[in-house]
Amino acid sequence: MTDTLTILTETAQRFPDMNLSERLAKIRALVSGRIVFTSSLGAEDQAITHAIFSQKLDIEVVTLDTGRLFEESYDLWAETEKRYGQKIKSYAPDTSELETLIGTQGVNGFFDSIEKRKHCCFVRKVVPLGRALEGASLWITGIRADQSAGRGNLAFFDTDAGHDVLKANPMLDWSVEQLDAYIETNDIPVNTLHARGFPSIGCQPCTRAVKPGEDARAGRWWWENENGNAAQECGLHVGPDGRLVRTRKQDIFA
Repeated sequence: MTDTLTILTETAQRFPDMNLSERLAKIRALVSGRIVFTSSLGAEDQAITHAIFSQKLDIEVVTLDTGRLFEESYDLWAETEKRYGQKIKSYAPDTSELETLIGTQGVNGFFDSIEKRKHCCFVRKVVPLGRALEGASLWITGIRADQSAGRGNLAFFDTDAGHDVLKANPMLDWSVEQLDAYIETNDIPVNTLHARGFPSIGCQPCTRAVKPGEDARAGRWWWENENGNAAQECGLHVGPDGRLVRTRKQDIFA
């Protein structure tokens, strides 16, 4: 794993001269074994899905179906599969764990405390993610550095200690303007909620439209943010210490 990470990190130095399709194709060529891309069906994820499906790359596209997604997200899921003629694999919460969660804290108990919200995220997202990444050599995400302050110091490639897998953020240096242009140029289907002020889309009860001047993830777990708790992460991209895995900003191309 260490040798592959070194090679990938060296490759990232050439990323400024590569488009998204070239970056993903290079990752596939350099990494042996199973590669998994987890899509939340947001704009970034749709761009990566397009680059994977249009090149027919041997990269699994999966999504975490929490059971509480927006109807618009399910509609986009179906539209994407029809557009590219390929399936997005679903990973859902364990039935017994979900029944215990709801039986213990209620159907909307996540509003009561940060601890309950994190437990809901754990059952509905983190555990299914673990199953999705079992046996994977590398995990691809749609993270961009300017989505939030907490994501500004991440690296193109790193090791996710929690899942013992290499992790790639191939769109890390993209601006929202680059993303919008790529989507328009390639006529990529996107979630209709984006046009209604939702740059980041998660579960329906836990996501609102952002207000002017807020960062892209301010609408996630909005009631916590409004109470002074800058949550903005569900646990998918944090290390064992509960913090985002990160490196120095100057190392993005190192």
